[in-house]
Amino acid sequence: MTAKESSIPDLPGSPLGLRERKKIKTRQAIRREAYRLFREHGYDATTVDQIAEAAEISPSTFFRYFPTKEDLVLTDEYDPLLVEILRTAPKGASLVRVVRTGVLDALREILRVDREEMATRMTLVLNVPALRRRTYEQQMQTWVLITEAFAARTGRSADDLELRVAGASINAAMAEAIMGWARNGCTEDLVELVDQALAMLEAGLRDSP
Repeated sequence: MTAKESSIPDLPGSPLGLRERKKIKTRQAIRREAYRLFREHGYDATTVDQIAEAAEISPSTFFRYFPTKEDLVLTDEYDPLLVEILRTAPKGASLVRVVRTGVLDALREILRVDREEMATRMTLVLNVPALRRRTYEQQMQTWVLITEAFAARTGRSADDLELRVAGASINAAMAEAIMGWARNGCTEDLVELVDQALAMLEAGLRDSP
């Protein structure tokens, strides 16, 4: 499926209303045109005005959806859906096991419908210094969301040290797998890479491989 045909992944556990789906489709349409321009002219040479013109919207409409050009690349629609999966997964499994099952299934669906867009995003992050700097901020936000989902799941406080360490570790493991995928040209099996990274956490860190 090409980026032009991309649709909203039908992830379990978090049905979206019509209004929210329309907003998501608009954001995706803007991104689609932006990524085309980035490929043709480069990220730095592409302006918000050019993106707005290509997407047939005004610059003010662009900024209603994305505060900055960087946000266009770094934000997506998946965090709330993935958090809902963590919150509603069956009880009794370890936190890492919950992620390895529910989140990996979601990642397969995301790649099925949006693989080209995800590859473009991560390639930009890898090669554009301004995006690399902002990525840490985004990862911190995802860490907070994961930790809050774990807190809701376990009935513990989101300030609980064990939950914060678990959230940070899981988030870092997934982020490193995704960046490794980008560094190798987005040619490997990303689901397998993420699963391997999480398996290391589930098995426990060792002094040597």
